[in-house]
Amino acid sequence: QVTLVESGGGLVQAGGSLTLSCAASGRTVDFNTMGWFRQVPGREREFVAILSWRGDDTRYANAVYGRFTISRDNRRNTVYLQMNNLRPEDTAVYYCALRPSSFIITSPDEINFWGQGTQITVSS
Repeated sequence: QVTLVESGGGLVQAGGSLTLSCAASGRTVDFNTMGWFRQVPGREREFVAILSWRGDDTRYANAVYGRFTISRDNRRNTVYLQMNNLRPEDTAVYYCALRPSSFIITSPDEINFWGQGTQITVSS
């Protein structure tokens, strides 16, 4: 079993920045992929960013490309999401995700483990 614990959410004004962290514990398995998804009430969970084990393969949703940066520290089993120039439409619950495979995916249906979620609210 894998446990993911997010931190760093909160309220920020439009144009501001936040950094999310997600620490993984348990049977995390080497060469996994870790990433972030988000969800607003009434809508499906959507892909934000994902990163390979070595950090040499990253994918971003078009809506966040150029504003968000995903990174990881494998010694700490932690993945980060640096979010800059935040917009009101970025408001959502952000979920950390882990897939015990080196194959990059962007569909939430293929994620094996989820964090509990952290709320990001961007005011205009």
